[in-house]
Amino acid sequence: MLSIYKTTEQGLEKIELIANGAWVNVVDPTPEEMEKLVNWGMDMDYINYSLDQDEMARMERDDDYTFILLRIPMYQPDSDVPYNTVPLGIMILGNKIITVCRYDSDVFKVLANGKYRLLKTGKRYRLALYIFLETSARYLNLLREINRATEIVEDKLQKSTHNREVLELLKYQKCLTYFSTALTSNEVMMERVQRTQLFNYYEEDQDLLEDVLTENQQAIQMTSIATEILSGMMDAFASIISNNLNGVMKALAALTIVVSLPGTVAGFFGMNVMLPLTDKNPYAFLVVFGIALSSTIIAAFIFYKRDWL
Repeated sequence: MLSIYKTTEQGLEKIELIANGAWVNVVDPTPEEMEKLVNWGMDMDYINYSLDQDEMARMERDDDYTFILLRIPMYQPDSDVPYNTVPLGIMILGNKIITVCRYDSDVFKVLANGKYRLLKTGKRYRLALYIFLETSARYLNLLREINRATEIVEDKLQKSTHNREVLELLKYQKCLTYFSTALTSNEVMMERVQRTQLFNYYEEDQDLLEDVLTENQQAIQMTSIATEILSGMMDAFASIISNNLNGVMKALAALTIVVSLPGTVAGFFGMNVMLPLTDKNPYAFLVVFGIALSSTIIAAFIFYKRDWL
C-alpha cells in the first residue's frame, strides 16, 4: 500500500500524485509499488533492507540521499511473541521523504492523524525526528502493557500448580529481549545521527533530537528494569508452583489415610477368625462403626492441626 501525504494550509492531507515536499509512506509494497520507488530514485537494496525482518538500525549517508533504518515496535496478538520489533526504512531523497515498512504500524497512523502540530512534510528531517519520537513513545506504551499483563499472570501464579503461567511469562521475557536489542541499536543509530549534525539546521530540531534521545533512554531503562523483575519473578514462581504441588500431594496423602481407616477397621472385623463381638451381639455393627468413625475423626483432626488438610 502506497500513500502520499503533503502539508497544506488545511493541515496534513493525502494526495494522489508525488509532489515537492511530500511524504511517501509505503506498507508491504507490491512489485509495482517497488518499481515506482525505484523510478523516484530509491535504490532497490534499501527497499529490501527495510523489508528484511533481521535488519538492525543504522544510518547511511551520501551526497544525494540519507537512509535511516529504525526498529519500531509492533503488537501482533496472534503471534507466539505478541510484542516484537520490525525495521522501518526512512529515505530522505531530494525534496521528499519515503518510509518503507512491511507492516502497518500505529506510528504511521498517529503521524497521519495530525498528532504533532508542527509536523510539516516539507521539513523532511523534522518529520524523521517525529517518527523517532513517536517510535520511542510507542515503546513506552507497549512496555506498560507488558507490565500490566505480567501482573495479571502474577495473580494467577499464586495458586497455580501448572507450567502454563510460567510459559506465558517466558513469552513476555522474549518480548522484552527483542525490545532491548532494538532500543539499543536505535540508540547507537541516533547518537550517530547526532554526531553527523544532520538536524542542526533548525534549533527546534536540535531540541527535538534531545527529546528523542531522552525518550529512547527511558525506554531502555524501563525494559532493563522489567527484564530483571520478570527474571526474578519466574524463578520465584517456579518455586511457588513446586510448593503448591507439594501441598496438593500432602493433602491427597492425608485424605487417602483418612479414607482408608474405615476400610481397615472393617477388614479386621471381617476376618474369619475369633474376634471380639462374634457372639451375635446386637450392638456389634454400631461398635465397629463407632471404632471406624472415631479413628477417622482422630486422624482427620491430627492432620488438620498439622495443616495437612
